[in-house]
Amino acid sequence: MNMCKKVCPPLIIILLLSICSLPAQEKKVKKIFRIGVTLFTSTLASEKDQKGFEKALADAGYREKINLIFDRQNAQGNWTNAKATAQKFLREKFDLIHAIGSPNSRSTVKLIEDIPVVFSSVTHPIEAGLVPKKSLPGTRTGTNVTGISHRWPVARQLEMYRQFLPKAKKWGTIYHPGDPHSLGLIKEMRESAKRLGIDLMEAIISTGEEAIQATSFLIGKVQAFHIFYDETVLSSLEGIVKICNERKVPLFTSDVESVSKGALAAYGLNFFSIGYAAGKRAARILKGENPGQIPWGHIETLHLVVNEKAARAQGVILSPELLKRSDR
Repeated sequence: MNMCKKVCPPLIIILLLSICSLPAQEKKVKKIFRIGVTLFTSTLASEKDQKGFEKALADAGYREKINLIFDRQNAQGNWTNAKATAQKFLREKFDLIHAIGSPNSRSTVKLIEDIPVVFSSVTHPIEAGLVPKKSLPGTRTGTNVTGISHRWPVARQLEMYRQFLPKAKKWGTIYHPGDPHSLGLIKEMRESAKRLGIDLMEAIISTGEEAIQATSFLIGKVQAFHIFYDETVLSSLEGIVKICNERKVPLFTSDVESVSKGALAAYGLNFFSIGYAAGKRAARILKGENPGQIPWGHIETLHLVVNEKAARAQGVILSPELLKRSDR
C-alpha cells in the first residue's frame, strides 16, 4: 500500500505532462493550404506566369506536397469551362485562387466573394470588373481580390515593329470581341496605326479555328501581321505561323513567349515576373493578411525578342541595330 502511494503520484505527474504537451505538438503540424489555379488556355505565357507564382510561394516557404496542394484547371479556351472551374473552387472551399488571364479571372471574381483571389496577366482589371472603379493601381481594393496587371503599350509596340518594316503600310490583326481585354487593345491599336499612317485591316473571331480562317483571309491583303495578347488567337499560333511562313508575311506578337514558336519578333512583358509578383501577394495572404488590404499593381518593363529563323522564313532581313537591341 505504501509502495503504491510512493509510485502513483509520479506516474500521474508524467501523464499530466504528456496531456499538457499535446496542444504544443499539434501546433507544430503545418496547415496544408489548397490553391486553385484557373487559366483560360495553355500558352507559354500562362505557363511562365504559373511558374513565377509558384516560385514566389516557394521562396516564402510554401511548397507543393509539403504545405501546399495545387488544383490546376484549364478551361481549354471555353468560357463555360471557366465558370465551372470557379464553381468547383467555391464549392470545395479552397484557401486561395490564382486566376491567370482576363476571361477566367472575370468568371472567378464574379462568382466568389469570400475566398481570396489573386489575378495575374490581366490588362484591364478595372474594365474587367476585377477591382472597383475607384481602385487605381497601387491602391487597396477593399474586397477579396488583389493581383498583378500588365499593360500593353500598343503605341510603343507598333513603333518598334515599324522599325523592322518601315515601308509596310498595310497591317492585319485578328481578335476576340468577347474579351474586354482585346477590345481595349484594338482601340489603342487603331489610334496608333492612324497616327503612324498605317492602314489596319481587322477580322473578329470567336474560336481558334476561326482565327486560322481569318488569318488566311487577311494574309493576301497585308504586308505585315500583328496579334496582341488575345488568348483565343494565341491558342492557334502554330497555324497562324504556318500561314505567315507560306505567304512570306512577317508576324509580330505582343507575347514574347510566342517568338520561340515562330513569330518574327515581340516587344512585350516577362510573364515569369508577373507571376512572381502575384505569388508574393499570395504568400502574404497565406500568412494571414487580408487580400483587400494588399495593393494591386502592374508591371510595365518591356523586352524585345527576335527570332532570326522566323525572319528568314518570312522574308525579312534584320538590321544589326535591331539584333543588338534584342534581349535574346
